[in-house]
Amino acid sequence: MKITGFTIVRNVLQYDYPAMESILSLLPLCDEVVVAVGKSSDETLALIQSIDSKKIRIIETVWDESLRAGGRVLAVETDKAYQAISEDTDWCIYLQADEILHEGDYEKIRKELLKYKADSEVEGFILKYRHFYGSYDYIGDARLWYRNEIRILRKLDTVHSYRDAQGFRKADGSKLRVKKIEAFVHHYGWVKHPKYQQLKQKNFNKLWHDDNWVAENVADVAEFDYSQIDSLKKFDGTHPKVMQNRIDAMNWKFSFDPTQKKLSFKNKLLMAIEKWTGWRIGEYRNYHLIK
Repeated sequence: MKITGFTIVRNVLQYDYPAMESILSLLPLCDEVVVAVGKSSDETLALIQSIDSKKIRIIETVWDESLRAGGRVLAVETDKAYQAISEDTDWCIYLQADEILHEGDYEKIRKELLKYKADSEVEGFILKYRHFYGSYDYIGDARLWYRNEIRILRKLDTVHSYRDAQGFRKADGSKLRVKKIEAFVHHYGWVKHPKYQQLKQKNFNKLWHDDNWVAENVADVAEFDYSQIDSLKKFDGTHPKVMQNRIDAMNWKFSFDPTQKKLSFKNKLLMAIEKWTGWRIGEYRNYHLIK
C-alpha cells in the first residue's frame, strides 16, 4: 500500500504558517509527500528544501492572482499538487499549511486505509477537526466551525479540488463516497501573534474578494482583535509533538472565559440540540458518508 501526502504552500514565513510542522506530521504516514510551492516573496522555498527527508518532492508553481472569487486559486493549486502524485499511489492525504496530524492517530489511520484498500466503494475518508483559536488552549465550539472534511482520498483521475480547496469532488460534480476515521486534524489557522493574524486576514481575503471589499471589511489595524469570538471551550488534550516548539515559543497573551457565550438565542438552542443528540441541524456536507 502506497500513501502519498500532498499540500500547497506560499509565503508561509511572512504569515507565520506552521507549514513545516504540517509536512513533518505527514512524513511518518506517507511514502512520498508532494509539496506545491507557490512563488513567494519570502524564503518559503528554502524552508521546504531544508526539511531533511527524501520522501519530499517539490513542484514550483505560480499562483494566478486574477482568481479572486471564492478562493478558486487555492483549488487550482491543490489540483496541481494532486496531479503530480505518482500513479501507483493507493491513498492520498491532503493537509493545508495550518493543519497538523497527531502522532497518536497514525496507527488508526493506517489500519483503516489498509482495511479498505481493495474496496472501490470507499473513495475517501473524512477526519474530525479541532479548530484552535487565540492560543493553543482554546478550541472553537460554535456552529461556524466545520466538524469534518475529506482529507484522505483514493488516487482517481476523476477527482478535483472543490471550490476553495476545503474538500474534493468528482469531475461531474458528484460527491465522494467516504468513511469516517475517528482521528483529528488539528487546525491552527487562528493561532498566531495578533500582528501576523491581521496580516493574514488582509492577504487571505484577497483570494475571495476585490480590493474594495477588503478595504471595507478588514479593519486597518496593526493587530487582530481575538476578543470578538462568540464561543470557545478549553482544550484538555495533547497537541501533536511537532507543534511543541511553536507552543513553547508563543509570545502573546490570550484568555477567554468559556462560560461567557456571545450567542443568539437561536444558536444557543441549536448548540444545545447538537450537544444532546449529536445532530447539527443544517450542517453542510461535501461528501456521501458510508455507514
